[in-house]
Amino acid sequence: MAGSASAIELRGLTKHYGPTVGIDRLDVTVATGEVFGLLGPNGAGKTTVLRCLAGLLRPTGGQVRVLGLDPLADHRRLAPALGYLPGELRLYPELTGHQTLDLLADLQSAPTPRRAELCDRLGLSGSVLSRTVREYSRGMKQKLGLVQAFQHDPDLAVLDEPTEGLDPLVQETFFELLAEARAAGRTVLLSSHVLPEVQRACGRVAIVRAGRLVTVRSVAALREARARRVRLVFADGLGRRPLGAADRWQPQWQDDRVELLVPPHEVLGALRGLLNLPVSDLTVEEAGLDEAFLDLYRESAATAEEES
Repeated sequence: MAGSASAIELRGLTKHYGPTVGIDRLDVTVATGEVFGLLGPNGAGKTTVLRCLAGLLRPTGGQVRVLGLDPLADHRRLAPALGYLPGELRLYPELTGHQTLDLLADLQSAPTPRRAELCDRLGLSGSVLSRTVREYSRGMKQKLGLVQAFQHDPDLAVLDEPTEGLDPLVQETFFELLAEARAAGRTVLLSSHVLPEVQRACGRVAIVRAGRLVTVRSVAALREARARRVRLVFADGLGRRPLGAADRWQPQWQDDRVELLVPPHEVLGALRGLLNLPVSDLTVEEAGLDEAFLDLYRESAATAEEES
């Protein structure tokens, strides 16, 4: 399974909940050894995709292959190689942390060579693991969920909103785990609506909207194709003023400061015009994934309206 060129292959994946469309004809391929992001707002269909990958939902149509296997028909063969963290982690409150990890390892039918290391790195001490889950905070439950997803060193980890409830220090440890998985040739599918998280962790992303695929691109390509953030500070204290041709880029003013989102091919021309004004400070930043995401969503929504 680990030797396959593709860890995940979705061909026309469709899932209906009665008259409601969860996912509609989704085509995505995730390469082995890739940290791949599934990006979209709540309700876009991300969790439906992950549940189909984990064999928890039967698709209405299309084909799903995970490590070369069918998640439903080949579930017993797939389970030891798959780590899954659900977005709504529900644990038995009467079990201790130790018992929970043992139970989930039994369900995966796999040894757990990384459990002690992961518990140590995530701050789950022996005393914490001896307590019942009902005594755990949300963050502690999420850390337990991460341990169970990685404890058997899976070939593929499928993670739904994995940093929910984690404090910043633990989030740093999580990103270290992702980097280590990639370096070891493991594959990670990370579903999130947190844009900086995906931008930091993933090489490529699939963006979904209302159950449909908007695009699959590298994070670098998304950012490169989108606007640059240009910030100006004026020295004359006169505040808001006309910017000539630059006014078409919807300037956002605050006292003597203005911010523009300029298309990449127009940045040099914009600067030539703006530097004729009494500017005391100027910065140009590469657009973040959030600008790319919003632009693509606007384009997708406009196309959907035209087709309807």
